[in-house]
Amino acid sequence: MRVLIADDHRLIIEGVKTKLEELDNDVEFVEAMTVAELHAQLDSTPLPDVAVIDLSMPGALGPDHIAAVLRRYPDMPVVVLSGAEDAAQMKMLLDLGVRGYIPKAYSPEIMLSAVRLVMSGGVYVPPMLLAAAPGAVANNGHRNLDSLDALRELLTERQIEVLRLLSQGKPNKSIARDLNISEGTVKIHLAAIFRALDVRNRVEAVVASRKLAEL
Repeated sequence: MRVLIADDHRLIIEGVKTKLEELDNDVEFVEAMTVAELHAQLDSTPLPDVAVIDLSMPGALGPDHIAAVLRRYPDMPVVVLSGAEDAAQMKMLLDLGVRGYIPKAYSPEIMLSAVRLVMSGGVYVPPMLLAAAPGAVANNGHRNLDSLDALRELLTERQIEVLRLLSQGKPNKSIARDLNISEGTVKIHLAAIFRALDVRNRVEAVVASRKLAEL
């Protein structure tokens, strides 16, 4: 398994490598610290199975380097790392085609879970997008349906809370502790979520919630 990490901070690169070594018994890392190095690595070596790219690095002009990578290598999963937690920016990049957006303030465990989700074919959506405020009014006078509205058509508020924590990669025990409920109750909520979203597992549930955000 090949993983590309592009970031201009050596501590970030080393921290990401240390955690993503848990993806597989044999992970090979490719590194880049500038946009020029990023393109050189992609042009001169076999494409990685996933690319984790910093949004702000030397040579970057906004998200242009991300867009360029997506255009040139449309089949390569791209995950964005960023120090910002701007919902509009997150949505814009997800609309461009990135498979995940991970704020650097998030924990290593969330990053690992997010990359695993992406490599399984899913899209990692930061929880703050799932908790977005209701959408603006459209030109035709009807309110745009956002992710929270769509989920409320299918799930209870408690089930939405469970789904948010699920999207952070948290196990049942952590979800139960955060919501002050039993693990058994978490399992009941998960079963209801799977039925409502017509999915079979945790990964598919998070992917389905992302699709609802695009309605």
